[in-house]
Amino acid sequence: MSTSLESLKRWLDAPMENEHLEFKEAKNQFDTTKLFKCCVALANEGGGKLILGVTDNAPRRIVGSQAFASASDIQSKIFHKLNFRVDAEELRFSEGRAVIFHIPSRPRGTAYQFEGTYLMRSGEALAPMTEDRLRTIFDEGKPDWLSEIARLGVTSDEVIKLLDTQGYFDLLKLPYPAQREGVLEKFLSERLIRSEDGRWEITNLGAILFAKYIREFDNLSRKAARVIVYEGKGKIKTRLDKPGTKGYAVGFEGLIDFINDLLPSNEVVGKALRETVKMFPEVAIRELVANALIHQDLRGSGTSVAIEIYTDRIEISNPGKPFIPPERFIDEYQSRNERLADLMRRLGICEEKGSGVDKVIQSAEVYQLPAPDFRVSERHTTAVLFSYVGFEKMDGKNRIRACYQHCCLRYVMNERMTNQSLRERFKLPENKSTTVSQVIADAVDAKLIKPDDATTGSRRYAQYLPFWA
Repeated sequence: MSTSLESLKRWLDAPMENEHLEFKEAKNQFDTTKLFKCCVALANEGGGKLILGVTDNAPRRIVGSQAFASASDIQSKIFHKLNFRVDAEELRFSEGRAVIFHIPSRPRGTAYQFEGTYLMRSGEALAPMTEDRLRTIFDEGKPDWLSEIARLGVTSDEVIKLLDTQGYFDLLKLPYPAQREGVLEKFLSERLIRSEDGRWEITNLGAILFAKYIREFDNLSRKAARVIVYEGKGKIKTRLDKPGTKGYAVGFEGLIDFINDLLPSNEVVGKALRETVKMFPEVAIRELVANALIHQDLRGSGTSVAIEIYTDRIEISNPGKPFIPPERFIDEYQSRNERLADLMRRLGICEEKGSGVDKVIQSAEVYQLPAPDFRVSERHTTAVLFSYVGFEKMDGKNRIRACYQHCCLRYVMNERMTNQSLRERFKLPENKSTTVSQVIADAVDAKLIKPDDATTGSRRYAQYLPFWA
């Protein structure tokens, strides 16, 4: 395998490392065991390139590496240790020698392991694969849940009766076909229904998105989102527990309106008028509910997306663990249900890939709310929005989390966090600069942010980057 200078330059110019591209300086050596682990993790992520002899941080440059003097020798060692082939290539430049490992993707339905551990990328580090991720990989050779059948042997009349076909065309802003055949043809092309022996079959995708009454589909009734309202800050007393009745797409706007009507409000006096403002921003509710629906583990049984409202917070949870760590939600994206996500994007229900969490964090800052919290348990992923708490009443963890999220938000907007920008996020006056500097120092100590090496000067005017930048 031969890499051109143009290809290498394109890789060096990449804005950041990702699951398919990793750089290591390795000027003198590189640990062989670490190499094996990197090969396994990159292969499990779909394959990629590991390049030695290049600086980690942008702007990247070739510094040369003496690691693995014989490309053919290390290539042979990798094969004997891991039982899959990785091509190793040497390129020599005036600046030094670069070693490129071309790592293939794992076979479909198979995950690679090293000494009993299935590895994946987690930011710049390697981590064991989650149970959900492994199950998804092993299920790749099996029928997709969304393609499975929710209702067999129905007539064209029953398709129209069971599915909100009008809602589909309204959401896409398309005219409703004059003939029923046109409706069925469109649903067939979207794989929402299938034709079988002169009858129709409604797929899980069609039912979960467009069911007029989701209870009409026995195996999907527990997939309806639930809205639960509690009295107080705990689960001791439930005031309301209501499951959804419609498919996700045709019932989404109604679900969001229902949630917003239940949320507490505050009266804010403007220059001339008094207006009522909801405690939580609607854009954050929309994005988090859409994310929960899209990223849930649909094969999980006995559980569903839940929106739980307390007096001081709202928790939105979905079955399944995420494929990426929560601290990377703002800059990375990997959908568990890509077909569901694609159709919901086209229907205008969710945003483009990776932009939803940015909006959640930004709206929390505008509303002066504590930083949202993203939690992962054994079976669920939960996003928590907190009601307003002044800076003085925030505990240290909340302040550090807000600092990290603000730093991430600035970075993905091609800006940098400073003492001033964080003060503005907390709505603190200039005389609180020292207090804010302490929050920044605590976030650095927690290894969530780091100083931008490109800037110099006092700590007050320093700029900061997320740890993964």
